[in-house]
Amino acid sequence: MSEIMRPAALASLVEYQDGSIVSKTVLKSDAGTVTLFAFAAGQGLSEHTAPFDAMVTVLDGMAEVMIGGQVQTVAAGEMIIMPAGIPHAVKAHAGPFKMLLVMLKQASRDATSLTRGGTQK
Repeated sequence: MSEIMRPAALASLVEYQDGSIVSKTVLKSDAGTVTLFAFAAGQGLSEHTAPFDAMVTVLDGMAEVMIGGQVQTVAAGEMIIMPAGIPHAVKAHAGPFKMLLVMLKQASRDATSLTRGGTQK
């Protein structure tokens, strides 16, 4: 069970640390994980693949997200989906940023359709 049992401002649950990436697991279950990250300016995660779909929501600042060789800038309040098996990387864009990462072990392609101009069901 999560330690957050009352309303919480997500960005306040993880702090920046100079020259580092700080992470905090909010929730972990058989279905997936919810993790907060704080990236100091100039920090990033190198290109890799994951076996599960993941959704990144930027909470503060701006991120540069590369998925399958295409770079997108994602600002606070925006989200992007990183499909399973597609190489991706994340790094700070012009300063520090915070993000919420939701990784789903059982992927649903319904969510991916939202990023390709689909409509919410």
